[in-house]
Amino acid sequence: MQVISPRPTRRVARASIVMGTLVGAVLLVGGLSIGWLAFGTPFISHFTPPGRIGPAQFVTGMLAWSFALIAPAAFLMAGLARLVTVVDSVTSSRPKATPVARLANQLGEDYVVASRLRLPDGRVIPDLVLGPFGAAVIEQAPPAGAIRRHGDSWEVRTNRGWMPLESPLDKAARDAERIRSWFTNDDRDFLVKVYAAVIAPEGSLQRSASCAVIAPDQVQAWIQSLPAQRSLTQSRRESLTELLRNPS
Repeated sequence: MQVISPRPTRRVARASIVMGTLVGAVLLVGGLSIGWLAFGTPFISHFTPPGRIGPAQFVTGMLAWSFALIAPAAFLMAGLARLVTVVDSVTSSRPKATPVARLANQLGEDYVVASRLRLPDGRVIPDLVLGPFGAAVIEQAPPAGAIRRHGDSWEVRTNRGWMPLESPLDKAARDAERIRSWFTNDDRDFLVKVYAAVIAPEGSLQRSASCAVIAPDQVQAWIQSLPAQRSLTQSRRESLTELLRNPS
């Protein structure tokens, strides 16, 4: 299965990655070296000679021991923090795999998944699957404890309390209609069937006439159960795949 992922929202400069890694490594090595020098060799004892010492020697020895006790831990913590920052900056620039994209090794080569597809009007589709059946918009409902329903109204829990939310089923159905319209307006001589589905725990949502509800472990089975669209030939699917790669 082909997976079309969005481009990183921000690109981390290679120079900053190399420099951050180098600085972190130097700090780590420096901390280990100072610790070994202070406690693995008699070097620090030279600052505290035996016998009666004067005020200057006392101050020098106190500063030396303070540095020996504090510096290794400080260098190690600063080095680890710098390396963690580099790792976080790299991983945050890479979009995480969506639930459908994780099926890349399970679906065949006849399927294409476009994750976080940005349409020309700026709207983002979480997952669009293109296959012999046509296309399917698959979205994930918020966690059961984070949403609630009052009649036809939906709400989602946020840091500011409960806020209005568009019905997950209605949103997926509308996104499917946008995809259908987008394919049609692209001056193609064929129509594409577009399905809609929401991933939610079994029993938490009731499907509608325009949107299916599937459990997280039923995504692959649902996709493969969709009937083939005979008019959607291989060449037409390749044309749509190219459109998904370059939607704007």
